[in-house]
Amino acid sequence: MSVLQEQIRSGVSGPLPPAGRRSARGYLGAVMFASRWLQAPLYLGLIVAQMLYVVTFMRELWHLGTHIMVLTEAEMMLMVLGLVDVVMVANLIIMVTIGGYETFVSRLSVDGHPDQPEWLSQVNANILKVKLAMAIIGISSVHLLKSFVEARTYFEDPVMGSHAGDVLMWQTLIHVAFILSAMALAWIDKLSIASHAAVSRRDSGAES
Repeated sequence: MSVLQEQIRSGVSGPLPPAGRRSARGYLGAVMFASRWLQAPLYLGLIVAQMLYVVTFMRELWHLGTHIMVLTEAEMMLMVLGLVDVVMVANLIIMVTIGGYETFVSRLSVDGHPDQPEWLSQVNANILKVKLAMAIIGISSVHLLKSFVEARTYFEDPVMGSHAGDVLMWQTLIHVAFILSAMALAWIDKLSIASHAAVSRRDSGAES
């Protein structure tokens, strides 16, 4: 095929780059695209971390079951909150593992699977960030509740007693910062969706 015929077929005007340069650019792009698989071992490592969290949960549950007759109500509440904390961190790991792999590495062939999570069908980088922020807020809420339940022990501690109020205040402020960050991410995501919708409407109007 002549250079002119190749230009007509590809819709490119002007001189074509040398074939060697085109193949080198294509090879570099292929290497960069394949580099996303370097993240796969990281997500496999998160799966191992999930297994370790299961061991932690079962150890705490065993401790709760074997001491159920001697625990006070406050101690029982704290241990249950600890179990909830482990579960919420495990949920965060699952969300990062599945959502991150789906978004940044490769699509998961689970379309139509009866156990497919509802959020996975519409996951993207922005939605994933918002969901992660909400999960972090949930974990922070559990930690803050545990701190308030244990507040009396903080004030009675001879070392920590004089700073217990500051500790609770800073934990509350950090929790509020997490909430404000999540609200900011959700607002940015809303603006992005509105911008894409406006561009789509404009393109549709231009085509018609």
